[in-house]
Amino acid sequence: MAVAWIGNRETLIERAVEHAAALLSSSRCPVFSFDTDIHGTRAAIALAERVGAAYDHVDGEALARETALFTDRGGMFVSPGEVRRRADVVAIVGELPDMHRDFVAELAETVPDLSPSNSREFFLIGDGRTRAPSLGSGRRSVRLSCGAPGLGATLAALRAQCAGRQVTVPVSNFGRFQNALADARFPVFLFSGHATDGLALEMLQGLIADLNRRSRAAGLHLPASESGWGSTLASTWISGYGLRTGFARGFPEFDPWRFDVQRAIAAGEADFHLWVSSNGGEPPAKQNSTKLIALAKTAYRIPGAAVTIPVGEAGVDHDAVVYSARTGSLAWIAAQSSSELPSAAAILRSIAEHATAGAPFPC
Repeated sequence: MAVAWIGNRETLIERAVEHAAALLSSSRCPVFSFDTDIHGTRAAIALAERVGAAYDHVDGEALARETALFTDRGGMFVSPGEVRRRADVVAIVGELPDMHRDFVAELAETVPDLSPSNSREFFLIGDGRTRAPSLGSGRRSVRLSCGAPGLGATLAALRAQCAGRQVTVPVSNFGRFQNALADARFPVFLFSGHATDGLALEMLQGLIADLNRRSRAAGLHLPASESGWGSTLASTWISGYGLRTGFARGFPEFDPWRFDVQRAIAAGEADFHLWVSSNGGEPPAKQNSTKLIALAKTAYRIPGAAVTIPVGEAGVDHDAVVYSARTGSLAWIAAQSSSELPSAAAILRSIAEHATAGAPFPC
Protein backbone atom coordinates (compact mmCIF):
# COMPACT_ATOMS: atom_id res chain seq x y z
CA MET A 1 0.00 0.00 0.00
CA ALA A 2 1.36 3.44 -0.96
CA VAL A 3 2.20 5.77 1.91
CA ALA A 4 2.74 9.51 2.08
CA TRP A 5 4.74 11.78 4.38
CA ILE A 6 3.97 14.87 6.42
CA GLY A 7 7.44 16.21 7.08
CA ASN A 8 9.44 13.07 7.87
CA ARG A 9 6.55 11.07 9.30
CA GLU A 10 4.73 8.39 7.33
CA THR A 11 0.98 8.80 7.04
CA LEU A 12 -1.99 7.75 4.94
CA ILE A 13 -2.35 9.45 1.57
CA GLU A 14 -5.77 10.76 2.63
CA ARG A 15 -4.29 12.56 5.64
CA ALA A 16 -1.44 13.99 3.57
CA VAL A 17 -3.99 15.30 1.07
CA GLU A 18 -5.97 17.00 3.85
CA HIS A 19 -2.80 18.58 5.26
CA ALA A 20 -1.68 19.80 1.82
CA ALA A 21 -5.12 21.34 1.26
CA ALA A 22 -4.96 23.13 4.62
CA LEU A 23 -1.51 24.51 3.84
CA LEU A 24 -2.57 25.78 0.41
CA SER A 25 -5.76 27.31 1.81
CA SER A 26 -3.68 29.32 4.31
CA SER A 27 -1.13 30.40 1.68
CA ARG A 28 -0.94 34.03 0.59
CA CYS A 29 1.11 33.50 -2.58
CA PRO A 30 1.22 29.86 -3.74
CA VAL A 31 2.97 28.81 -6.95
CA PHE A 32 2.77 25.54 -8.88
CA SER A 33 5.27 23.91 -11.20
CA PHE A 34 4.44 20.62 -12.85
CA ASP A 35 5.55 17.98 -15.30
CA THR A 36 2.53 15.80 -15.90
CA ASP A 37 -0.02 14.61 -18.46
CA ILE A 38 -3.09 16.44 -19.78
CA HIS A 39 -5.43 15.30 -16.99
CA GLY A 40 -2.85 16.24 -14.38
CA THR A 41 -2.49 19.68 -15.97
CA ARG A 42 -6.24 20.25 -15.98
CA ALA A 43 -6.47 19.29 -12.31
CA ALA A 44 -3.50 21.50 -11.39
CA ILE A 45 -5.02 24.53 -13.13
CA ALA A 46 -8.39 23.89 -11.46
CA LEU A 47 -6.64 23.80 -8.06
CA ALA A 48 -4.66 26.94 -8.93
CA GLU A 49 -7.90 28.75 -9.69
CA ARG A 50 -9.34 27.74 -6.32
CA VAL A 51 -6.37 28.85 -4.20
CA GLY A 52 -5.24 31.82 -6.32
CA ALA A 53 -1.96 30.30 -7.45
CA ALA A 54 0.34 30.95 -10.39
CA TYR A 55 1.53 27.98 -12.43
CA ASP A 56 4.41 27.07 -14.71
CA HIS A 57 6.17 24.00 -16.08
CA VAL A 58 9.26 22.63 -14.37
CA ASP A 59 11.19 23.44 -17.60
CA GLY A 60 9.47 26.77 -17.92
CA GLU A 61 12.26 28.82 -19.51
CA ALA A 62 12.49 26.89 -22.79
CA LEU A 63 8.71 26.61 -23.07
CA ALA A 64 8.31 30.35 -22.46
CA ARG A 65 10.54 31.06 -25.46
CA GLU A 66 8.47 28.73 -27.63
CA THR A 67 5.18 30.19 -26.40
CA ALA A 68 6.42 33.73 -27.07
CA LEU A 69 7.20 32.76 -30.65
CA PHE A 70 3.59 31.75 -31.24
CA THR A 71 1.94 34.56 -29.26
CA ASP A 72 4.24 37.47 -30.14
CA ARG A 73 5.67 36.68 -33.58
CA GLY A 74 3.79 33.85 -35.27
CA GLY A 75 5.16 31.95 -38.21
CA MET A 76 4.57 29.40 -40.95
CA PHE A 77 4.39 25.92 -39.46
CA VAL A 78 3.69 22.41 -40.72
CA SER A 79 2.94 19.09 -39.04
CA PRO A 80 5.37 16.16 -38.65
CA GLY A 81 3.32 14.16 -41.15
CA GLU A 82 3.76 16.82 -43.83
CA VAL A 83 7.51 16.86 -43.21
CA ARG A 84 7.73 13.09 -43.63
CA ARG A 85 5.83 13.14 -46.91
CA ARG A 86 6.97 16.40 -48.52
CA ALA A 87 10.26 17.77 -47.15
CA ASP A 88 13.14 17.45 -49.64
CA VAL A 89 15.45 19.88 -47.79
CA VAL A 90 15.63 19.64 -43.99
CA ALA A 91 17.52 22.30 -42.03
CA ILE A 92 18.06 21.52 -38.34
CA VAL A 93 18.27 24.76 -36.36
CA GLY A 94 20.54 24.50 -33.34
CA GLU A 95 20.63 21.52 -31.02
CA LEU A 96 17.41 19.55 -30.69
CA PRO A 97 16.40 17.72 -27.50
CA ASP A 98 17.44 14.06 -27.48
CA MET A 99 13.80 12.92 -27.62
CA HIS A 100 13.58 14.15 -31.25
CA ARG A 101 16.67 12.37 -32.56
CA ASP A 102 14.67 9.29 -33.57
CA PHE A 103 12.40 11.50 -35.65
CA VAL A 104 15.40 13.03 -37.46
CA ALA A 105 16.82 9.55 -38.05
CA GLU A 106 13.47 8.46 -39.48
CA LEU A 107 13.54 11.38 -41.91
CA ALA A 108 17.05 10.37 -42.99
CA GLU A 109 16.03 6.76 -43.59
CA THR A 110 12.98 7.61 -45.71
CA VAL A 111 12.29 9.70 -48.79
CA PRO A 112 9.39 12.09 -49.45
CA ASP A 113 6.69 10.37 -51.48
CA LEU A 114 5.08 13.65 -52.54
CA SER A 115 8.27 15.19 -53.93
CA PRO A 116 9.61 14.56 -57.44
CA SER A 117 13.22 14.52 -56.16
CA ASN A 118 12.67 11.36 -54.07
CA SER A 119 15.52 12.39 -51.77
CA ARG A 120 16.30 14.60 -48.79
CA GLU A 121 19.26 16.85 -48.16
CA PHE A 122 20.15 17.77 -44.57
CA PHE A 123 21.73 20.94 -43.19
CA LEU A 124 22.67 21.87 -39.62
CA ILE A 125 22.53 25.55 -38.65
CA GLY A 126 24.68 26.36 -35.62
CA ASP A 127 28.15 27.00 -34.29
CA GLY A 128 31.01 24.51 -34.03
CA ARG A 129 29.74 23.19 -30.68
CA THR A 130 26.29 22.21 -31.95
CA ARG A 131 25.91 18.44 -31.93
CA ALA A 132 24.83 17.00 -35.26
CA PRO A 133 22.08 14.37 -34.94
CA SER A 134 22.83 10.93 -36.32
CA LEU A 135 21.43 10.36 -39.81
CA GLY A 136 22.50 6.73 -40.10
CA SER A 137 24.19 4.91 -43.01
CA GLY A 138 27.20 7.21 -42.76
CA ARG A 139 25.23 10.26 -43.88
CA ARG A 140 26.16 13.65 -42.48
CA SER A 141 24.38 16.97 -42.45
CA VAL A 142 26.05 19.99 -44.09
CA ARG A 143 26.97 22.53 -41.39
CA LEU A 144 25.98 26.17 -41.91
CA SER A 145 27.88 28.32 -39.45
CA CYS A 146 29.51 31.66 -38.79
CA GLY A 147 31.68 30.07 -36.11
CA ALA A 148 32.07 31.75 -32.73
CA PRO A 149 29.27 34.36 -33.04
CA GLY A 150 26.74 31.60 -32.44
CA LEU A 151 23.33 30.50 -33.69
CA GLY A 152 21.57 33.87 -33.69
CA ALA A 153 24.37 35.50 -35.69
CA THR A 154 24.44 32.56 -38.13
CA LEU A 155 20.69 32.86 -38.75
CA ALA A 156 21.02 36.62 -39.25
CA ALA A 157 23.88 36.17 -41.73
CA LEU A 158 22.02 33.36 -43.49
CA ARG A 159 18.95 35.54 -43.87
CA ALA A 160 21.06 38.42 -45.19
CA GLN A 161 22.91 36.24 -47.71
CA CYS A 162 19.64 34.69 -48.93
CA ALA A 163 18.42 38.24 -49.56
CA GLY A 164 21.59 39.06 -51.53
CA ARG A 165 23.12 41.35 -48.91
CA GLN A 166 26.74 41.48 -47.82
CA VAL A 167 27.81 40.16 -44.42
CA THR A 168 30.96 40.58 -42.35
CA VAL A 169 31.34 36.84 -41.68
CA PRO A 170 29.81 34.65 -44.42
CA VAL A 171 28.03 31.41 -43.60
CA SER A 172 30.02 28.29 -44.38
CA ASN A 173 28.65 26.10 -47.21
CA PHE A 174 26.18 28.82 -48.18
CA GLY A 175 26.52 28.08 -51.89
CA ARG A 176 25.42 24.49 -51.39
CA PHE A 177 22.46 25.63 -49.28
CA GLN A 178 21.45 28.19 -51.89
CA ASN A 179 21.55 25.58 -54.65
CA ALA A 180 19.49 23.17 -52.53
CA LEU A 181 16.84 25.84 -51.93
CA ALA A 182 16.71 26.65 -55.65
CA ASP A 183 15.89 23.02 -56.48
CA ALA A 184 13.70 22.32 -53.44
CA ARG A 185 9.94 21.99 -53.57
CA PHE A 186 9.38 21.85 -49.79
CA PRO A 187 12.25 23.01 -47.52
CA VAL A 188 11.54 22.69 -43.78
CA PHE A 189 13.41 24.06 -40.75
CA LEU A 190 13.30 21.95 -37.56
CA PHE A 191 13.58 24.03 -34.39
CA SER A 192 13.09 23.92 -30.62
CA GLY A 193 13.39 26.34 -27.72
CA HIS A 194 15.64 23.81 -25.96
CA ALA A 195 18.97 25.48 -26.79
CA THR A 196 17.78 28.43 -28.88
CA ASP A 197 17.10 31.92 -27.56
CA GLY A 198 14.05 33.98 -28.44
CA LEU A 199 15.88 36.31 -30.81
CA ALA A 200 17.20 33.38 -32.84
CA LEU A 201 13.70 31.87 -33.07
CA GLU A 202 12.37 35.22 -34.31
CA MET A 203 15.18 35.52 -36.85
CA LEU A 204 14.38 32.03 -38.12
CA GLN A 205 10.75 32.98 -38.73
CA GLY A 206 11.93 36.06 -40.61
CA LEU A 207 14.09 33.85 -42.83
CA ILE A 208 11.16 31.52 -43.52
CA ALA A 209 8.91 34.50 -44.35
CA ASP A 210 11.55 35.84 -46.78
CA LEU A 211 11.79 32.48 -48.56
CA ASN A 212 8.01 32.31 -48.91
CA ARG A 213 8.02 35.51 -50.95
CA ARG A 214 9.69 33.61 -53.78
CA SER A 215 8.80 29.96 -53.28
CA ARG A 216 7.85 27.88 -50.24
CA ALA A 217 9.34 27.10 -46.85
CA ALA A 218 8.01 26.20 -43.41
CA GLY A 219 9.06 25.43 -39.85
CA LEU A 220 8.40 22.36 -37.71
CA HIS A 221 8.23 23.06 -33.99
CA LEU A 222 9.74 20.22 -31.95
CA PRO A 223 9.03 21.23 -28.34
CA ALA A 224 11.64 21.32 -25.60
CA SER A 225 9.28 19.16 -23.54
CA GLU A 226 6.39 17.08 -24.85
CA SER A 227 4.60 17.14 -21.49
CA GLY A 228 5.30 20.86 -21.25
CA TRP A 229 3.81 21.64 -24.66
CA GLY A 230 0.80 19.48 -23.83
CA SER A 231 0.36 21.52 -20.65
CA THR A 232 0.73 24.73 -22.67
CA LEU A 233 -2.07 23.69 -25.01
CA ALA A 234 -4.27 22.54 -22.10
CA SER A 235 -3.70 25.84 -20.28
CA THR A 236 -4.63 27.76 -23.43
CA TRP A 237 -7.97 26.06 -23.92
CA ILE A 238 -8.80 26.26 -20.17
CA SER A 239 -7.74 29.80 -19.25
CA GLY A 240 -7.16 31.43 -22.64
CA TYR A 241 -3.43 31.72 -21.91
CA GLY A 242 -0.39 29.48 -21.95
CA LEU A 243 1.78 28.60 -18.97
CA ARG A 244 2.99 31.29 -16.58
CA THR A 245 -0.56 32.29 -15.77
CA GLY A 246 -1.87 33.22 -12.31
CA PHE A 247 -5.20 33.53 -10.49
CA ALA A 248 -4.09 35.90 -7.70
CA ARG A 249 -6.92 38.35 -8.47
CA GLY A 250 -9.58 35.71 -9.07
CA PHE A 251 -9.27 35.60 -12.85
CA PRO A 252 -6.52 34.34 -15.18
CA GLU A 253 -3.64 36.73 -15.90
CA PHE A 254 -0.75 35.92 -18.23
CA ASP A 255 2.64 37.40 -17.38
CA PRO A 256 5.79 35.48 -18.46
CA TRP A 257 7.98 37.45 -16.04
CA ARG A 258 5.76 37.84 -13.01
CA PHE A 259 4.58 34.22 -13.04
CA ASP A 260 7.98 32.68 -13.73
CA VAL A 261 7.80 30.29 -10.78
CA GLN A 262 11.56 29.84 -10.38
CA ARG A 263 12.07 33.61 -10.36
CA ALA A 264 9.25 34.12 -7.86
CA ILE A 265 10.68 31.52 -5.48
CA ALA A 266 14.23 32.88 -5.77
CA ALA A 267 12.94 36.41 -5.07
CA GLY A 268 11.09 35.23 -1.97
CA GLU A 269 7.68 36.17 -3.38
CA ALA A 270 6.08 32.72 -2.92
CA ASP A 271 5.27 31.13 0.43
CA PHE A 272 4.15 27.72 -0.88
CA HIS A 273 5.43 25.74 -3.85
CA LEU A 274 3.41 22.80 -5.15
CA TRP A 275 5.75 20.68 -7.28
CA VAL A 276 4.29 17.89 -9.41
CA SER A 277 6.60 15.48 -11.23
CA SER A 278 4.99 12.23 -12.32
CA ASN A 279 7.97 11.47 -14.59
CA GLY A 280 10.66 11.08 -11.93
CA GLY A 281 12.29 14.50 -12.21
CA GLU A 282 14.81 15.96 -9.78
CA PRO A 283 13.15 17.69 -6.81
CA PRO A 284 13.69 21.45 -6.50
CA ALA A 285 16.33 22.70 -4.08
CA LYS A 286 15.09 24.32 -0.90
CA GLN A 287 15.03 28.11 -1.29
CA ASN A 288 14.26 30.85 1.23
CA SER A 289 11.35 30.06 3.52
CA THR A 290 9.12 28.74 0.74
CA LYS A 291 7.41 25.55 1.89
CA LEU A 292 7.27 22.64 -0.54
CA ILE A 293 4.43 20.25 -1.27
CA ALA A 294 5.76 17.46 -3.51
CA LEU A 295 3.75 15.10 -5.69
CA ALA A 296 6.25 12.77 -7.31
CA LYS A 297 6.90 9.20 -8.33
CA THR A 298 8.97 8.27 -5.31
CA ALA A 299 9.29 5.59 -2.64
CA TYR A 300 10.85 8.03 -0.19
CA ARG A 301 9.97 11.41 1.21
CA ILE A 302 11.35 14.44 -0.61
CA PRO A 303 13.95 16.13 1.63
CA GLY A 304 12.69 19.44 2.98
CA ALA A 305 9.10 18.93 1.79
CA ALA A 306 6.28 19.75 4.19
CA VAL A 307 4.18 17.10 2.43
CA THR A 308 5.26 14.31 0.07
CA ILE A 309 2.63 12.30 -1.81
CA PRO A 310 3.66 9.54 -4.24
CA VAL A 311 1.96 9.55 -7.64
CA GLY A 312 2.17 7.26 -10.66
CA GLU A 313 3.86 7.95 -13.98
CA ALA A 314 1.60 8.79 -16.92
CA GLY A 315 1.43 5.92 -19.40
CA VAL A 316 3.34 3.60 -17.05
CA ASP A 317 1.28 3.32 -13.85
CA HIS A 318 -2.00 4.60 -15.30
CA ASP A 319 -3.58 5.40 -18.66
CA ALA A 320 -2.90 8.92 -19.88
CA VAL A 321 -3.46 11.52 -22.58
CA VAL A 322 -0.20 13.21 -23.60
CA TYR A 323 1.15 15.44 -26.35
CA SER A 324 3.06 13.54 -29.03
CA ALA A 325 5.65 15.46 -31.06
CA ARG A 326 5.69 12.55 -33.56
CA THR A 327 2.14 13.35 -34.63
CA GLY A 328 1.83 16.97 -33.50
CA SER A 329 -1.32 16.17 -31.54
CA LEU A 330 -2.62 14.59 -28.35
CA ALA A 331 -2.38 10.83 -27.97
CA TRP A 332 -3.79 8.25 -25.55
CA ILE A 333 -1.34 5.79 -24.05
CA ALA A 334 -2.24 2.72 -22.01
CA ALA A 335 -0.61 1.86 -18.69
CA GLN A 336 2.26 -0.59 -18.97
CA SER A 337 1.30 -2.38 -15.77
CA SER A 338 -1.12 -2.15 -12.88
CA SER A 339 0.01 0.01 -9.98
CA GLU A 340 -1.28 1.09 -6.59
CA LEU A 341 0.09 4.59 -7.11
CA PRO A 342 -2.65 7.20 -7.71
CA SER A 343 -2.43 9.57 -10.64
CA ALA A 344 -1.35 13.18 -10.15
CA ALA A 345 -4.77 14.26 -11.43
CA ALA A 346 -6.57 12.21 -8.76
CA ILE A 347 -4.45 13.65 -5.93
CA LEU A 348 -4.78 17.23 -7.21
CA ARG A 349 -8.55 16.89 -7.50
CA SER A 350 -8.71 15.50 -3.98
CA ILE A 351 -6.64 18.42 -2.64
CA ALA A 352 -8.94 20.87 -4.44
CA GLU A 353 -12.04 19.26 -2.94
CA HIS A 354 -10.61 19.61 0.57
CA ALA A 355 -9.26 23.13 -0.03
CA THR A 356 -12.64 24.59 -0.99
CA ALA A 357 -15.30 22.15 0.11
CA GLY A 358 -18.58 22.48 -1.73
CA ALA A 359 -17.28 24.64 -4.58
CA PRO A 360 -18.10 23.34 -8.06
CA PHE A 361 -15.13 21.70 -9.79
CA PRO A 362 -14.52 22.97 -13.35
CA CYS A 363 -14.49 20.44 -16.15
